[in-house]
Amino acid sequence: MEVYGSQFFWLLIVIGIIYFGIAKNMVPKISKTVDDRQKRISDDLAAAQAGQDKAEQIEADYRASINDARADAVSKVNEAKAKVAKKNEAAIKRADTAIAKKADEADAALKAAQSEAMKEIEAVAAEAAQAIVKTVSGAKVTATDAKKAVKAAF
Repeated sequence: MEVYGSQFFWLLIVIGIIYFGIAKNMVPKISKTVDDRQKRISDDLAAAQAGQDKAEQIEADYRASINDARADAVSKVNEAKAKVAKKNEAAIKRADTAIAKKADEADAALKAAQSEAMKEIEAVAAEAAQAIVKTVSGAKVTATDAKKAVKAAF
């Protein structure tokens, strides 16, 4: 037991030296490595969160600009439609005015032609009435009397 006692003593001394050597030298290095790794992980997570926040902000800005562009396009299309409608309305008004003018002119020309035709018909009818009265009764009718009789008949 005497031999084992001294070996046991030196064993405890060597284990104590190794234990305190590891505790003094290795544990701080391992702790520092773990802490550094934890810090790097937390920094990376913070950077990822910041990147995600920035991406969400960019997406929100993009959607807002798309919506603004869409609204602007709709308003420009509506403005263009209104301009075209005004232009068409003005063209239709001009065409209506021109058509009305031509219709009035045609109506006046028709009435003038109708009046001329009636005068000619009255003149022919008066001559025919004179000739018929002369042939049938042998009486002579003046041109004014024949015209008066034809006017009264029409």
